[in-house]
Parts: sequence; C-alpha cells; structure tokens
Amino acid sequence: MTAVRAAPSPLREVALYFLRLGAIAFGGPAAHIAIMRRELVQQRGWISDQEFVDMLGAANLIPGPNSTELTMHIGSQRAGWWGLWVAGGAFLLPAVAIVLAFAWAYVEFGDTPTAEGLLLGAQPAVLAIILQATWGLRRAAVKSWSTALGAALAVALAIAGVSEVFVILGIGVLVVLLETGARGGVRLRGAGRRVLGFVPLPLVPGLPAPFAASPPGYSLLELFLIFLKIGAVLYGSGYVLVSFMQTDLVTNRGWLTEQQLLDAVAVGQFTPGPLFSTATFAGYVIGGLPGAIAATAGIFLPSFVLVAATHPLIPRMRNSRLAAPFLDGVNAAAIALMAVVTFELAQETLDAWFPAALFVAGAVVLLRFNPNTAWIVLGGAAAGLAYQALT
Repeated sequence: MTAVRAAPSPLREVALYFLRLGAIAFGGPAAHIAIMRRELVQQRGWISDQEFVDMLGAANLIPGPNSTELTMHIGSQRAGWWGLWVAGGAFLLPAVAIVLAFAWAYVEFGDTPTAEGLLLGAQPAVLAIILQATWGLRRAAVKSWSTALGAALAVALAIAGVSEVFVILGIGVLVVLLETGARGGVRLRGAGRRVLGFVPLPLVPGLPAPFAASPPGYSLLELFLIFLKIGAVLYGSGYVLVSFMQTDLVTNRGWLTEQQLLDAVAVGQFTPGPLFSTATFAGYVIGGLPGAIAATAGIFLPSFVLVAATHPLIPRMRNSRLAAPFLDGVNAAAIALMAVVTFELAQETLDAWFPAALFVAGAVVLLRFNPNTAWIVLGGAAAGLAYQALT
C-alpha cells in the first residue's frame, strides 16, 4: 500500500509561503499585493476576492507598511493567532537578512552594493503583475455607482497630491453618505460606532512625537523608541519614512549623515520586501547588530499589534449597515490608488525599448500560461542582468 502523505499544517503552509514571498518580493507594496492576490486568491483559494479587499482596506486604515500588514491578516485568517505572527515574521525575515548583509558590507568596505541590472529586468515584470492584479480586483472593489464615483474621485485626488490617508478615509465616508442617503439614512448606533471607531489614535499625520529628544549621544533604547514612534504614526508611501529619519537621525541627533541616509534608502529600494527594511540598514550603521535589531523591532512592532487588534473586526465591518459601505469605499479608494501607482511606475520604468519589451513579454506570459509569479520576477531579473552584461 502506498502511504498517504499528511497535508501540511496551516501554520507550516503560512510560514513556507510567506518566507518564499519575502525572498522575491521586489517592486514595492503594490507588487506584493498583486502577487498575494494572484497566488493566494486565484491559485490556492485561501481566501476570496472579497475577503482579500476587505483585509487590504483594513490594512490601509492603520499606520505601517500595508503589504506587510496584509500578510499578517491573511496569516491570521489561515492559521489563527500564531499565523499572524508567523506570516509577518516570515515575510520580513529575508528582507531584513539581505539588508543586514548589505549594511555589514557597507560598514566594512565603505561602498554601497548596486543592482542596476537586477532592477532593470525585475521592475517591468513586476509592473505586469501589478497591472493584472489591479484589473482583476476591480469587480470586488468597484461594485456600485457610489464606489465607482468614489474610485474616480480617489484617482483625481491622488493625482492632485492629496495625502493617501485622507483619500482613503474620505472616500470611505463619502460612500457611507451616498449609500445611506440613497436608503433614506441610517442612524449610527452603538455597534456601528464601535466598528467604525476602531482606527487608532496615530491616524492623524504629523502627530507630535511621544518621546522627547534626548541630549546628543547614542542610546540603544532611544533608537528603538524613535523607530517605534515612526512605525506607530507613519501613513502613506514608504518614502515618507525618509522624512522622519532625516529629522530624527540626521538633523536632531546627527547619528547619520545625509549620504548614509540616501544609501540606506537605496538599499531598501533594490532589496525584496518592504522599504521599511531601510530601518535595519540605518540601525546597523548607527549601532551595529544591536542597533539593527532595535530599529527593526521598533518600526515593525506597531503593525503586529494593530493588525492583531483590528483583524477580528473585519467580519463585523462587512456585516454592519454603516461599516460595510465605509469598507467598500476604502476598498475602492485603495484599488484606485493602486491604479495611480501603476501609471506612475510605468512612466518611470518603461522609459526605453528593453524594459517596455520585458513588460509586454511578462504580461503575455501571465495571460497565456498563468505561471507562478516568482518565475516572472526571477526571469525578468535574469534578463536584466544579461542585458547589462552585454551592453
């Protein structure tokens, strides 16, 4: 008799999947979201499209790296409480390890590694994945006249430069008003107030720092608290992180130079995973391995705590007469912002014949053969390296 192999436990599935995703997650949050939607919704069926966009909407309502928080939501849905921590940790581990290696080389040899060829090929492939995911999610996110109007308005506001958090929350409120107005109005009762009121205090950009600046001089605890504050209040693009680090680490304390800050951001850009891994690089440059651990733990800890607090509320939001249209508005705005990001990335990435050709090839392969997205990213990266070697 042939032995029947036992199915892997959900927790093991979560750990293995997000560890692999973290190792190939080039291209920023939009790319990470696109890959998860393709692999976990379409191919593995862990969650539905509606659950996916609801989790994405919830991640957009709290500070921190949205794609990383989405991994935590999905991990919790798949494997419970431990799944949340395992998914987030597994997704972050490859990025942190790679950035840490670059930081060590930077300190030891005084040079920043570059990966121009890698990015040249990987970025067009990732763009094709983002475009497919954005298009595929349109039905789950834009499903009524009010969400269509909200999505269109979100695009206009994003192009006008309005802060992402105000766009997302504003469209959510707008859809509530449109939907409840069309139904003759709905009173906000206690349950609705509790569901809509789960967003934590750090929602307001520019919240005063909860920790006063200490006298000059490096402190491991102070470094941890600086990045804990950043992780607890940072909304919008990961590039907003640069502004916080410039103020706290360069201007106020002089722990980093301008060049070191730019080098840290550069490494965060061309390595997989969230741009927030820049904190690992900066922490190592400032305080060695203990500094890297303190900075990494500080910037990501708020995301774990906030996702753990908000994940149980997602089903309640979907079943609430007020919270459901609010979440629908948030989802429509989030997809609209993904579309704007895709357009902006295309302008930056497809600026020559080679990346444009790779983008078209990636899109054709995705539509025709539906492969694992890891092969699309790795194939594009290999093509970019080959092109760089031959030119």
